Amino acid sequence: MSLTRAMLKGMGLTEEQVSAIIEEHTTVTNALMKQRDDFKEDAEKLPEVQKQLDDLQKDFDKLKEDSEDNEWEKKYNKEHEDFEAYKTEIAGKEQTAKLTKAYKKLLAECKVGDKHVDSILKVTDFNSMKLKEDGTLDDVDALKEKIVADYSGFISSEGTKGADVETPPAGAGNPGSGSTNRAAELAAKYHENLYGKAKEA
Repeated sequence: MSLTRAMLKGMGLTEEQVSAIIEEHTTVTNALMKQRDDFKEDAEKLPEVQKQLDDLQKDFDKLKEDSEDNEWEKKYNKEHEDFEAYKTEIAGKEQTAKLTKAYKKLLAECKVGDKHVDSILKVTDFNSMKLKEDGTLDDVDALKEKIVADYSGFISSEGTKGADVETPPAGAGNPGSGSTNRAAELAAKYHENLYGKAKEA
């Protein structure tokens, strides 16, 4: 129920008393109404403020997530790159070992002296060489030609060693011993030319 002058006068209050009460009541009511209006205005702003807070929270969460993801991704990429580099290094060493073994065998076939092989291997470019499925070098003939051309000074020429003329093989010059060894005959002839015919026992 609203407080009115008539109601207050009906209570037997004087005009002065009524005016004082009405004035106080109006002051309190106006203050309450202003407070109500302020609350209402704040309440109307609340959804917008809440939206701003929600947006800020989303931005914060996204930044945090991106930061954590980036750190994890960087760490993963680094470890992955290191592992791939390690695998490549191991594969390269294995391939070089296979090429070295095959090329060393090829040097031996070309009769390159053993004491020169290690030095040649140190200066050999294996990147230009390829292995076939059977483990042998590809384009062997070309490689042999290059070896002969580049390392001719290291290739040994093995001659045929003649028989010891001091002790010719059994049966040399002995018609009764069956077939005569041609090398033994030549050795005996060479010995005879140098020292004369051996005395018969």
